[in-house]
Amino acid sequence: MRKTRLALIAGVAATTALVGTVPASAYMIYVTNEKDNTMSVIDSNTLEVVKTVKTGQRPRGITISHDGKEIYVCASDDDTVEVFDAETLQVTHTLPSGPDPELFVLAPDGEHLYIANEDDNLVTIVDTKKHTMVNEVPVGVEPEGMAVSPDGKVIINTSETTNMAHFIDSETHEIFANVLVDARPRYAEFKADGSELWVSAEIGGTVHVIDPKTQEILKNIKFEIAGVSPEAIQPVGVKLTKDGKFGFVALGPSNRVAVIDATTYEVVDYLLVGQRVWQLAFTPDEKYLISTNGVSNDVSIIDVANKEVIKSITVGSYPWGVVVSPN
Repeated sequence: MRKTRLALIAGVAATTALVGTVPASAYMIYVTNEKDNTMSVIDSNTLEVVKTVKTGQRPRGITISHDGKEIYVCASDDDTVEVFDAETLQVTHTLPSGPDPELFVLAPDGEHLYIANEDDNLVTIVDTKKHTMVNEVPVGVEPEGMAVSPDGKVIINTSETTNMAHFIDSETHEIFANVLVDARPRYAEFKADGSELWVSAEIGGTVHVIDPKTQEILKNIKFEIAGVSPEAIQPVGVKLTKDGKFGFVALGPSNRVAVIDATTYEVVDYLLVGQRVWQLAFTPDEKYLISTNGVSNDVSIIDVANKEVIKSITVGSYPWGVVVSPN
């Protein structure tokens, strides 16, 4: 009996030792490079570019299927959405995106893609399984930002010139509310529990916190950076931690990412990143936040827990969008 127990303990110890030597699974980080029509693939373990993939013309918005098997890329100047196999990084098919797709969001059930068509003032709804267009929803002038509520019932579009956040019913595809925001709204993001919607206003220099139930603006978050002109502080990409405690906002040509206490709405820090920071994405474990820096042709890796930039990684020309594999 004693020998059996010793053997069992030894076996468990050996297994534990083996597990300890296995590196954590890497998340793949995908970055669209607007000017050279490529997508950079970065390994989150090594924080190095492992592959560069050709895309259609002017790739901007990027997202990934919830199972991590398909990558969706807005090839804006080709008027299409390219769908890549995440394993082979080959285009398997395209989706009818409507003209000049810029940003999009995938429904929580993964069945529909909601796409902003900047030139035609439309939101195009596409069936990702049947590869067909479901509907087109007329919105304000120059639509860009897209979001969908965690329960999938409400689609949000922001129109840059109309300066509105449009609330669209995902069943009827009808606009049921419009919220006037500051100049040039660029991005929209729900809290994970659906309690708040954050909308960035690039020219207004603010982020609005909106109650999705009442469509009332709860708070206008403003930014001030010592030594940086107010005109250079241009909020674009927004990301919120899953616990709802912190928000991160890309501030464009100020070359900063703002860190916001998402309960008090106070700015607690500004992180210096690359030039013209544009979009943001978390790794699923929220260990890292990645920013795309268009003018310096790199991405910055931010340690989320410590709120500090730990690395810059050179990618292609004018990195625009970023997404991370879910597993």
